[in-house]
Parts: sequence; structure tokens; C-alpha cells
Amino acid sequence: MFMLYALLIGLAVGLLVGGRLDGVAALRVRWAPLLVGGLVAQVVLFSEPVTARVGELGPLLYVASTLAAAVAIFRNWAVPGMSLVAAGASCNLVAIIANGGYMPASPEALAALYRVEAAGYSNSALVPDPALPWLTDMFAMPAWLPGANIFSVGDVLIVAGIATVIALAMRRHPAGTRGAPAQ
Repeated sequence: MFMLYALLIGLAVGLLVGGRLDGVAALRVRWAPLLVGGLVAQVVLFSEPVTARVGELGPLLYVASTLAAAVAIFRNWAVPGMSLVAAGASCNLVAIIANGGYMPASPEALAALYRVEAAGYSNSALVPDPALPWLTDMFAMPAWLPGANIFSVGDVLIVAGIATVIALAMRRHPAGTRGAPAQ
């Protein structure tokens, strides 16, 4: 859900500053299949039927899919705003690896959303004495927001980065319109 919010924020800011949607269409993401594959793997990994069955492979698959996405993100370092996404992905990856393939969740953040720890493997877990607690899921979105979830500093950087990538792409002039004013 974070990515959807990042997309909406980026589009809103881009439109507010006079950007055009065709700028986003012109955006070229290198190694896009690796990025999409890593993200889709996580969606599948954390879907209800899979989480109950993944067992001990869960942490390994989580690290591998996060690493795949991070490699693709770093491959796109030159895209304006992507450095924020890379910083956030790095924070999350370090926290996940340091905690044995789990992103620790703050009990307070879970309680703010009226949640308890999920059964089966989950992208967030209660971990006693987590390593690098400042990088873990320690914040909660307002419960009234659709898809409200807990999040980390890395997630904030990722959302800010994706929104920046989109907003800046909207300000660019597509091929053949160089120098034309944004409308």
C-alpha cells in the first residue's frame, strides 16, 4: 500500500507544479523485470495462502526478494530521486538481514492498528531485542487510512523517493518537446 500512496503523492505534486503524465510514461527503468520480480515475490510471499506454508524458507525468500529489488534500484541510481529509494531499501535490507530475515515490528505500532502478530511468516514480526531498532517497523499509519500498516524509516525514504521520481519525471519534457513549456 505504501507504493500506492507514493504514486499518488508523486502524481499530485507533479500535477501541482505543472508536470505532465507523459513524462512518467517516458521514464525508463533499467532492469525493470528484476525490480518487478522482487516486488511480486514479496506480494506472493506475504499472501495468506503462502505465509502459512513457507516455513523456514520465509526469511531466505524475503532477503532474496528484497536484495533483487535493491539491485535494480541501485542500477537506476542516476534517475533523479532514486537515491532516496536506494537509501530506504538499504535501511530495510540491513534491518531485515540483521534480524535473521525478519523486519521487527514495534508492539506499540501494532497496537496502534489494533493488530497482533500474524500467524505464519510475515513481513513484520515481534522480535525480542531487535538489532538496529531504529531501522525497524516502529511507526503506524493512522488506522482510518485504507491499507493502514506499520512502517520504518526506510519505508519513509522509499515513499519520498518514489514520489520524487514521479514528480520530477512529470516535469521533464518528452522527446520532441524540449524547450516547450509544461502545460
